[in-house]
Order: sequence, then structure tokens, then C-alpha cells
Amino acid sequence: MRDDLLAQLDSWHEEDEFQEIVDAILEIPVEDRDYVLVSHLGRALNNLEDYEAAVEQFLTIAEEGKNDPLWHYRIGLAYYYLDQYEDALREFEISDQLEPGDEDTLEFLESIRSTIAQNLEEELIEPVDSAETVETVVSNVQMDTDLDLANFWDDHEYASKEYVSDPPTDELIASVEEALVFKLPAFYVSMMKVHNGGVPQNRYFPTGQAISGGRDGVMISGILGIGREKSQSLCGAAGSRFMIENGNYPEIGVVICKCPSESEIVMLDYRPAGNDGEPEVVHVDKENNYKITKLAPNFEAFIRGLVKEETQGL
Repeated sequence: MRDDLLAQLDSWHEEDEFQEIVDAILEIPVEDRDYVLVSHLGRALNNLEDYEAAVEQFLTIAEEGKNDPLWHYRIGLAYYYLDQYEDALREFEISDQLEPGDEDTLEFLESIRSTIAQNLEEELIEPVDSAETVETVVSNVQMDTDLDLANFWDDHEYASKEYVSDPPTDELIASVEEALVFKLPAFYVSMMKVHNGGVPQNRYFPTGQAISGGRDGVMISGILGIGREKSQSLCGAAGSRFMIENGNYPEIGVVICKCPSESEIVMLDYRPAGNDGEPEVVHVDKENNYKITKLAPNFEAFIRGLVKEETQGL
């Protein structure tokens, strides 16, 4: 009987009779529907473009499906068409890990990452409030409102080798946050899901007054990504904890950017907002008695403020 039903479901699927599949399975009591039947139901609902109902069904078998690349692919598909791109990205990445090289999965991953990057660019067009402080005048920073994230990074060989990791999964993000004891800024996490760490094309943050060595701004050498494998990642061999412990830097948050000078770093400062709040971005000068200079009210404002060094002071 069961074999006949499964054969009929497959036949209906081949004939695009998706409503027949839904009607037949819904006639079966919920407690009698196993993993295979619910998978058929969810797939049919996807094909009928009833994506919310499909997600609801797939979630009822999430525990059984956690190691099934097809389950992650199908629920990822539903999230994708619901415009829930972060959820879709997570599921397609897991599907790709479980079954590497599937062409459809790779196409969705490329599309999702492109969409997230485009959405980030549109967000960057919105103005960000500047904040005047004793240490620096953020309002003097020339914001690049036309920031092109597609060309934001300078992916040369060293950057790719030392900084750039695969996009982080939600599990990795949670693990890194637990190790650091700080919640990472949402804007930073979104950027890292598109391009995880690296060296920006524009690496100078002007401040309008001398910070270190007579310069009226801060030069960075790279942005640490979310991970452990690359040395220049938050929990890597030369990451945030390494820098703080070996450089005796203040325990105020997370080292987010390296600087060309070994006596300077850029940090996320959680003192004003707490470990789970939105951190400020500060410069710490080891040679100047660990002087802390506020650069921007948040990570997004810092990214928007980066310019080419030759344009400083303009």
C-alpha cells in the first residue's frame, strides 16, 4: 500500500500534478506522516508557490533532515522565494557542505550572495548620523555614499591567503561570539556573509585632527573576518585575543582591524553599550600610552568613512 502511494506521488510529481500530492498527503493523519511523506508534501507546496506552508512542513522534520542535503535545499528554496535571504543562505551553504558541487545549489548561493551585496549597497546610501566627540570629529569624515561593495575589496594573493575565509554559518558566528564574549554588529556580520574578511581598496579613515605620527587619520591594513582557520580572523592565530593579550591592549571589546604599525589597532568598543549592544569603533595607540580615540559611532559609519589615503584632508 505504502509503495503504491509513493509511486503515485512520484508519478504526480512528474506530471506536475502538485495539488494532487498535497490533497493525498493531507488526507493522512498527521501522526501517520513520516519523513518521506512530509518531504513530498513540502516539495509539492514549493512547486505550488505556497512557500510559507512549505517551510512550516519542513520544520516539522528538521531534526530528521539535519544531515539530508535535499532537506536543506528544499527549505532553502522556500526561504529564497520568501525573500528571507539570510535563512536561505544558511540552508544552501549547509546543503553544499553535505553534497558539494551541486550546480543548482551553487547557482542559488551565487544569486543569494549577489542579492545580499546589492541590499547592503542600498542600505549604505542611507545617511548615518555623525557624532562629535572630544577625541575626534566624525562629522568631518567624508562619507562615500556611493560605496560599491562589489569593488570594496582588494583580493590580492596575501589578502586571500591570510584574511579571506568562506562565508560564516550561523553556528560559526555564534561560536565566535561566545569565544569573544561580545555580540558582533549586524552590519559587520552581513558584510562577512558576503565576503568574510580581507583588505579593502580604501584603507584610510580621516579624523580631521592628528591621531598618531602627525597623521590626521588612521590607516588600516585589513579587516578581520569571522572564523578561526585564517590567521587574520577574529579567533585566528593572530586574531583579536592574540592582539589584546600579546600587545596588552585594553579589554574593551574586539580587535576588528589591523594597522600597518604594530603599535596601533582598531577595535570595537563595547563600553558604552554593553557586550550585546552596538559598539563604537575606536583607535588604540600603544606608543601613546594606549590612547583611545573614537573614530565612528558604529561599524557601518566606519566602513562608509574609509577613503583612499591620497584623498585625506579633502
